[in-house]
Amino acid sequence: MTIHLYGIPNCDTVKKARLWLDKRERDYTFHDYKKEGADPDRLAAWIAAAGLDAVVNRKGTTFRKLTEADKALAQDSHTAVTLLVQQPSLVKRPVVEYPGGILVGFKEEEWSAALP
Repeated sequence: MTIHLYGIPNCDTVKKARLWLDKRERDYTFHDYKKEGADPDRLAAWIAAAGLDAVVNRKGTTFRKLTEADKALAQDSHTAVTLLVQQPSLVKRPVVEYPGGILVGFKEEEWSAALP
């Protein structure tokens, strides 16, 4: 099973997710948003699959620092993609693509069920 993990390496939640995968000896590729950026087509697919509220991290400091105009962009699926490409720290982390779908955020119970 091919697993692709997307995130930022210094994010605590991403660290927990990577540790969880490593403990289970699961092979995965890691995509670092800070170095590699965020692909707009992939972001649009995640939003279509999981929903805008699941993909946009509205609790982080990056979101709180946005202007009201940019916060409004994050409310629409189409304009949110452009904003997420410009500011990949706004993507909830981590995102995992695996043959059965995607996981957004790290919830051990959910991951255990999806990635046995």
